[in-house]
Amino acid sequence: MSRTTYPFYTSDISALARSLKQQWALEPAAPSHLQLLNMLARAAGFSNFQHLRAAAETPTPAASSTFSPLTKRLLRHFNDQGRLIRWPTKFSEQLPCIWPIWACIPAQLEMSEKAANEWIKSAEAIGDHVLLRRELVNYKLITRTPDCRVYQRLEQDVPEEFLELMAEIERRKMAVGT
Repeated sequence: MSRTTYPFYTSDISALARSLKQQWALEPAAPSHLQLLNMLARAAGFSNFQHLRAAAETPTPAASSTFSPLTKRLLRHFNDQGRLIRWPTKFSEQLPCIWPIWACIPAQLEMSEKAANEWIKSAEAIGDHVLLRRELVNYKLITRTPDCRVYQRLEQDVPEEFLELMAEIERRKMAVGT
């Protein structure tokens, strides 16, 4: 059975956390105000509450109307620096979102698991490089030896329908100088 997603918005996350804290005050192990803030921020795809605040204080340019509907939908998963900020729940959006991660890995370079992790971490802000590494292997975008000691990017052409997304992610990275 598929899960229906309901959008959630609050104008003051601190007030929401305070309200939840008061509601859970009767529980013996109720989380603190800061723990609730971090839980809510992580649920929204941020590393912690400070990351959410920083993103909220930085104005996000609206997606250009020249983008295709697919690209507009996919750009929601990336921040202004071109880093992945949330893993899509829709299966159809996961492969397109993994291509920019693949593009950050150097071509024709054999690397250790630790080095591969560092390249993946540089392209994501969700804090789950293991998931992304596994998906890169599953989608046959990188290869690894059976003992998982050596990783290498598999060279291939980016599908045409994802080129617009890739170009915008690259533009965002260049805009911040990464």
